[in-house]
Amino acid sequence: MRINKYLAKAGIASRRKAEELILEGKISINDKIIKELGTIVKEGDVVKFNNRIIEPVDEYVYLLLNKPVGYVSTVEDPYADKVVLDLIDYKNRIYPVGRLDKDSRGLLILTNDGDITYKLTHPSNDFPKTYIVKLDSIPKLDDLKKLESGIVLEGTLTKKSEITKISEFKYKITITEGRNRQVRKMFQYIGCNVVDLNRIAIGNIRGKGIKEGEYRPLSTKEINYLRSI
Repeated sequence: MRINKYLAKAGIASRRKAEELILEGKISINDKIIKELGTIVKEGDVVKFNNRIIEPVDEYVYLLLNKPVGYVSTVEDPYADKVVLDLIDYKNRIYPVGRLDKDSRGLLILTNDGDITYKLTHPSNDFPKTYIVKLDSIPKLDDLKKLESGIVLEGTLTKKSEITKISEFKYKITITEGRNRQVRKMFQYIGCNVVDLNRIAIGNIRGKGIKEGEYRPLSTKEINYLRSI
């Protein structure tokens, strides 16, 4: 099996992203770093990613978690008291897709499908995510329009977003990027602090009926939707 296919089946990354990992020297076979994209993995070979043994996945898993505040969206973090996998009782090794910071709550997809992970996180796909935010002050209409049109954050223009008023202090916002703490930084830009952030939708996937800290498998329809991106 070609190494990029092996990495994809192990849930590490899509085949395209796997090639980047190889070129970065993060993949080894039998403790030897490889750089050849066409390298073949033979039966009995020990493949490692960042010095951790990985194996192809026999069954893909797709879960939708309603993450509570206080959990970090990583597999492992030596500095975190709680990570999202603490909430998951599953034998398969799975990974959170994208970011949802410790102070935020809401929907998070976990899977071992590297191709779908790549599709959901690659900047070129403009995949929408929707949040309900509660602010500590009332934003001006002109400032909200600025956020919708795009602002410069950390030297880069944000993509267009869509903001709907729910009440004076509460708004629904849809963005198509996944920058670190982006929604919070956008509102900080116009002088408002986010005191509660809840992701309510990932594309057209909703979490109706999932209590905080609980999860469910994605339906076949939802999985096919993600594959079609």
